[in-house]
Amino acid sequence: MHMSKVRIAVAGASGYAGGEVLRLLLGRDDVEIGALTGGSNAGEKLGVLQPHLVPLADRVLEPTNAETLAGHDVVFLGLPHGQSAAIAEQLGDDVVVIDCGADFRLTDSAEWEKFYGGTHAGSWPYGLPELPGQRAQLAGAKRIAVPGCYPTVSTLTLAPAVQAGLITPDVVVVAASGTSGAGKSLKANLLGSEVMGNVSAYGVGGVHRHTPEITQNLALLTDDDVTVSFTPLLVPMPRGILATCSAPITPGTTAEQAYEAYKGFYADEPFVTVLPQGVWPQTKSVLGSNSVHLQVTVDETAGRLVAVGAVDNLAKGTAGAAVQCMNLALGLPEGTGLTTIGLAP
Repeated sequence: MHMSKVRIAVAGASGYAGGEVLRLLLGRDDVEIGALTGGSNAGEKLGVLQPHLVPLADRVLEPTNAETLAGHDVVFLGLPHGQSAAIAEQLGDDVVVIDCGADFRLTDSAEWEKFYGGTHAGSWPYGLPELPGQRAQLAGAKRIAVPGCYPTVSTLTLAPAVQAGLITPDVVVVAASGTSGAGKSLKANLLGSEVMGNVSAYGVGGVHRHTPEITQNLALLTDDDVTVSFTPLLVPMPRGILATCSAPITPGTTAEQAYEAYKGFYADEPFVTVLPQGVWPQTKSVLGSNSVHLQVTVDETAGRLVAVGAVDNLAKGTAGAAVQCMNLALGLPEGTGLTTIGLAP
């Protein structure tokens, strides 16, 4: 698709995901930002809720409905889980709809009902281009499901080892995330006085909603049964995820072999960096970028592969991935409007 200006609407523009989509789009001269919608914030000026988006400060949030979102080339949905499907089905087949929520990520309806409840709306092409074969699914797509932030970093941190058969895919993921991953809703456990100076686990014991998504992704890379034990941690920072992933090695797997497998797997991926040996990922290096930083080794004593990945949960973990997928869907260079450069300190 080629056009001088791509007209874009963002539903949920007052939230973290919607705001990050807008931040990325404001740096481009090939898009025109159209309707911006909110839920309970409809009628408010965007600048009150997203003061960093100065060029859009005077824009008033409109109600989130199909009438407001009609007439755009691309619609980003940054809505609570379970709300995207009703809106999407009212938008024309010629509109590229990119869902930043979970409604269309899972292919197994039983897993959706177990972890989210309600009726499964179906599945859309999955917006993780770095998975083998996914770019072909996303090129020209009219409907795209953006991955969850935890599944993005966990999948990319484990994918080379799973595909190469370096591990038995009985994996353990412990991932620490900043508070923005929980959205803007007022919750007591997210108050500054509760979060500062504190680290806490949640969704423990296989109940976190991203567990089946990680399993689904890794199962695409192997004929073996995949099991995932996922434990998320809430840490006192606004954004970023550091995921430590491990699994039993297959006989003969060495640290050097694992490192070379990772380097080869991601050799042509512009947004994935396998760091020099001995250098480990840190969240500050990827903040504000569409990058994923990875490192891998083998714990010979434990007989386990250990891989660590870092991602900005709002950028490559959500909005950056959404823009990356939009570029693919529209036939634009994949990296348009995105950066691999993080922020430091």
